[in-house]
Formats: sequence, C-alpha cells, structure tokens
Amino acid sequence: MQIDNSLQPTDLSAKLNRFWELSGQKIHLIEKEYDVTKGSPVFTVAGKYSTRGWTEWTQGFQFGAAILQFDATDDTAFLEIGRQKTLAVMAPHISHIGVHDHGFNNVSTYGNLLRLMREGRIPTNEWEANFYELALKISGAVQASRWTTIKTGGFISSFNGSHSLFVDTIRSCRALVLSHSLGHVFQGEGDVKINLLERALQHMKATADYSVFYGSGRDSYDLWGRTAHESVFNVKDGNFRCPNSQQGYSGFTTWTRGLAWAMCGFAEELEWLATRNDAELEPFGGRGSIEDFMLKAATATCDFYIEHTPTDGIPYWDTGAPNLHRLGDYLNRPADPYNDFEPVDSSAAAIGAQGLLRLGKYLTEKGNTDAGKRYDQAGLTVLNTLFDEPYLSTNPEHQGLILHSIYHQPNGWDYVPVGSKVANGESSMWGDYHAREVALYLQRIIRNEPYYTFFNQIAG
Repeated sequence: MQIDNSLQPTDLSAKLNRFWELSGQKIHLIEKEYDVTKGSPVFTVAGKYSTRGWTEWTQGFQFGAAILQFDATDDTAFLEIGRQKTLAVMAPHISHIGVHDHGFNNVSTYGNLLRLMREGRIPTNEWEANFYELALKISGAVQASRWTTIKTGGFISSFNGSHSLFVDTIRSCRALVLSHSLGHVFQGEGDVKINLLERALQHMKATADYSVFYGSGRDSYDLWGRTAHESVFNVKDGNFRCPNSQQGYSGFTTWTRGLAWAMCGFAEELEWLATRNDAELEPFGGRGSIEDFMLKAATATCDFYIEHTPTDGIPYWDTGAPNLHRLGDYLNRPADPYNDFEPVDSSAAAIGAQGLLRLGKYLTEKGNTDAGKRYDQAGLTVLNTLFDEPYLSTNPEHQGLILHSIYHQPNGWDYVPVGSKVANGESSMWGDYHAREVALYLQRIIRNEPYYTFFNQIAG
C-alpha cells in the first residue's frame, strides 16, 4: 500500500454523505425487489441479489444494514425495517447449532438494536431490551457449544466439522463475548457450568497460534502476518495437523478476506479486553499475556495487509492467487478490478479497513503514536478508495452498495460479466454491511459522537 499520511477523517465527509444516500437507496431497492422465498440474499448476480445455499450466515447483515442506516441518518423507516425483520425472521439463527456464524447474524441485529437502546439513540423499553439480551445470551452459548478440545486449549469449530478452525470466527466470536459480558451462565451435563470467557479466550489464542503465521519457530518458512483460512486438527489427540483453505487458493497462501477477518477481530477484541478488570482475567493467564498474543496477531495481520496490497488499499482475492504474476508489478499500482487474470475483493478492504483504524486508535491511546498513526492512515487510505468509483455502486438499478466483491473463487460461484474473464462488478451482503459499519465508525469520529464498538451494549 501507498499510505496517504495527509488524509484526515474530515476529508472523507463528502464521500460519507454520498455513501449513506446510496446506501439507503440500495436497502429500499432490496426490500422492494428481493424474493424472500429464495432464502437469505448472499451476493449479486448481474446487479440483483441472489442466494447461494451453503450456510445461512448473511441474513443478519441484511437487516443489520437497515439498523446501521438508521444509526447514521436518523431515518426511522430503516429502524423499523431492522426491528421488525429481526423479530420476524432471526429467531432460528439464535438456536442454529450447525454454524459458527452467530456473531455475524445476531450481533448485527439483536446486538445493534440493544446497543442503540443503551446509547440512548432509541427509547428504552426494558422488556424489549430484555428480549435482545436474551437473544444474545443464548446465541453466544450456542456458539460456544461448538467446541473442540485440543492440547493447547480449544476452539469453536466451523460448520465443516469438529476438526476445523476457521479464521473468520475470530470476528464472529463477538457473540460469545457478549453472552459472557451480559452475565449469562452456560451449563452442560450434570449442571456443570462452562465458563464462556475461558472459551472465548481459548478460541482467540488458538486462532492467533494456528491461523496466523509469524515467520519464526514452527512458521520459520513463512511470512509475518500471513493467515490460513482453515486450521485442521486431529480430534482424537488434539494435535494440529495442517493449514487448509476453503475459499482461498491454498493453505499456504493468504485468502485476503480471511486476513481481514483476523485484522478486524483481534483489534476489536483488544478494545473489549480493555473494559474487563484484572481479576476477571487472572485465571486465564492474566491481562499481560492475553494482550500480548492478541496485539501480536492484530499487528502482524495488519502489517501483512499493508505490505501485500496494491497502492490504493484494495487487495486481490488471494495474495498467492495463481495468475497474479501475469499482472506484472501489480502491488506498485492501484488494483484493477477489470483485469483478465485475478479478481480483487473489495469486501476484504471493507473489513480490513476497520481493523486498521481500530488498531491505530488502540496503539495511539497506549502511547505508541507513530505505529498508531501508520495503521490509522492506512485505514483512511483504504476508505478513500472504497467510498468512490469504481467501488461505490452508483447505478440506481444495482442492488449492491460496494462493487467487486468475491464470494468463493475456487467454487466458481461469482458472476463473470459477458466480455470479462474474471468476476467483477458485483456486491455481497457482508461487504455492503461492513462498509456501512466502518462508515458509521468513521462518521462518529468525525462528529465527535460516542465511539462505536460491538460491546456498547454492556459498557458502563
């Protein structure tokens, strides 16, 4: 990346205003045109949202987007969309024992609604607040029940099975964290109480140890900050076996959306950790050791993103994609979503930018101002590109908000327009949602409003 050190948050104000105007149009367009009988919208095909049966992990982004739109604009029509659809549709996601994605679906809906109430952005109704709290408590417990024990602790297993640790679960781990923070008691056989904080911290540690590479020790052959999408374990003896990938090119290359999940997840969990008291953390190694491994993972992944992304901050879908070499010196020029060889993934940029900004703020507040400024400016550089053409969707008939998102390149699921050789021009529910999330984050900073975190529901 070529970091623009002159950018200030206020420099993006006009782009944010345009972004939210387009965002509202897209939400209304989906409400008007999408056939709900098809299931959850996942990604666009020729500009129209379509579904793709794999797991139901995107519906919370659809309704969460409307809630964020209200948060940013005060337009209550969007609040009512988010509130009513959460009530009508989201209950099955609370008890879904087959997926690891509880933080995506339920924190984006129930979590955002409770946050708005606790922040005073919507009127407080204790029965409604209790409803949202109960949903979050149970969602986190169900997520924690997908548990695999390994020699160094354990992890929340992916939908692939008990052997499988996905790097993206580090961001979805918010559900488990909120359940614990809201005081939930998770019980197993014989009424044994299962500590949700312990499971959350063990999952974070497993992700830091096995999903992120540091170029030393076991990883001496590898690069600082590279990530693997999937880490595979022998469930009989709890030993790590190998890195793997479902949506990236291989276990030995970096799927950039997985990298971005780690960047964002570790940075925001560091922020949450700062709200906990020392006594609560002491049984699990103490604040120092926990902060150390989380900060190392956050820093390494953000460094890798900066070093292995084109100048404008938009990455290609995998840093080891097989035809990148045919693009020539692609890292020293802006990304080209219309090239003939490998697609970019704007959704990775939307997710990763938030990680960069949060890590920058965290380090600055810890007194490490030079490093903090580097990550903060990198995040602004990404957003300066992302919130403009050719990534911002200005076509009034296109249902997507952020263009050039990629879902599953190895499976060939993404739409390749006529005349193109690679997928481009399409959007995804997660890309659009996370663009809105980081836009809200930045807008609140510009307006000096309360700092936006996923845990504002329980702060104070």
